Amino acid sequence: MTRFIRHPAEITIEVSTRGQSTHDTHNTINLSIGGLAFRCDREFAPGDVVEIRVPFVRPPFEVEARVAWCKAREGHYEIGVEFLNPDDVFMTRMVEQVCQIENYKQDILRIEGRLLSPEEAATEWLIKYAARFPGSANKQ
Repeated sequence: MTRFIRHPAEITIEVSTRGQSTHDTHNTINLSIGGLAFRCDREFAPGDVVEIRVPFVRPPFEVEARVAWCKAREGHYEIGVEFLNPDDVFMTRMVEQVCQIENYKQDILRIEGRLLSPEEAATEWLIKYAARFPGSANKQ
């Protein structure tokens, strides 16, 4: 049973294991204040510690997480990780910001018929709304 509400979100994240100098790019399935799930082409063992980066949110988000589960799916794996410090206020802001960006992406598709990549949606949302986002140092 999960302790936090999961928000469906397909965003690009970068994942690496401890000691790995490069980050592999993956797409999330959902996220919450306590962790996230993502698709991956390799298997992880429960208990593995990974570094998760979301480079397009402001400020950029980077956190260590522990693999909670790994399930083989058709041609890939689904990995669930829990953040090592789920009480961090920064994580709450990141989840809220990512949800706002995902909503923006869906609104643009519905209203304008434009299909934005996660990065395009993040860039447009940051330009238009980030300064007014709760907790922003540059509120207008």
